[in-house]
Amino acid sequence: MVSYIVTFILSFILSLYLTPVMRRAALQFGIVDKPDGKLKKHKKPMPYLGGIAIYLAFLLALALSFTPEFNKEVLGLLLAGTIVLLLGFIDDLGFLKTWVKFSGQLIAVLVLVKSGIFIKLVFLPTYVCIPLTFFWLVGMMNAFNIIDVMDGLATGVALFASLAFFIVALLNGRIMIAVLTITLAGSLLGFLRYNITPARIYMGDAGSMFLGLMIGALAMVGSYTGKNILGFVAPAVILGIPIFDTLQVTLARLRKGIPFYRGSPDHYALLLRAAGLSVKGVIGLSYGAAVLLGGVGILIMNLTALSQVVVLLGLLAFSGIIGIILLQRIEAR
Repeated sequence: MVSYIVTFILSFILSLYLTPVMRRAALQFGIVDKPDGKLKKHKKPMPYLGGIAIYLAFLLALALSFTPEFNKEVLGLLLAGTIVLLLGFIDDLGFLKTWVKFSGQLIAVLVLVKSGIFIKLVFLPTYVCIPLTFFWLVGMMNAFNIIDVMDGLATGVALFASLAFFIVALLNGRIMIAVLTITLAGSLLGFLRYNITPARIYMGDAGSMFLGLMIGALAMVGSYTGKNILGFVAPAVILGIPIFDTLQVTLARLRKGIPFYRGSPDHYALLLRAAGLSVKGVIGLSYGAAVLLGGVGILIMNLTALSQVVVLLGLLAFSGIIGIILLQRIEAR
């Protein structure tokens, strides 16, 4: 456990140091998010490159960790993560078309599959699991991009998800996955120091896509069905916030007749702000929900009574449906 704590602290310190460096670099080279008065309502241009700081802190801390060697899975994760980070960086510069970004995401997932990282469910054949892996990971990359609409939101949600998957890795006895998740958590906590409201730097598409891929992939590596057959839904529960917001935004845009990939103020965080909550209120509510969902996800994979799992999943589904209905009413007003 001491090695995990040391790695966490190291990635945290590196992120604390690198984030201001990336902020100055972004301002110097004009890599900023300019307000447009519509979706982007911040008062002044905000520097990107926060995702680069998270990535570098994660990579350097991992290199200096006590892990004796990197296996094929780790190298595949790092290569795929680097691909989407570079794609996101180009997108932050404004030079990447949607179809190119989507193609790059597919290539990154292909790297993971070739590294042996894909969804493995004993009751599903491989030819079903691999397409499901593409759907899950591309969905996660875009889901974290979707929730990155408010200071500290995506960063905090990713932090609590990383900690939840760290616990899952410990329960499974997966030392390397535990190192990866706790290292990612440390780099996120250091970045959060500068990303929490009022934010001084954004992670950009580079950061959100990197986090979506890494967390989505690390979620697949764990074992969840040892005590009940429905335990495989635990990762979706732990990542319930980005999944919920993706569903909410997609439904809202379909109802309006606009493409799902086009920006619109239909995110749950923005709608809660419109309903009267402060930014800190929305963030606090989101963090509380992230911790709760993480705990419920870990509980689901450890319950032996299938009936209890079904009840929990039913309550979560009911809560999600009610949440979407209430958000649609806010939007209508």
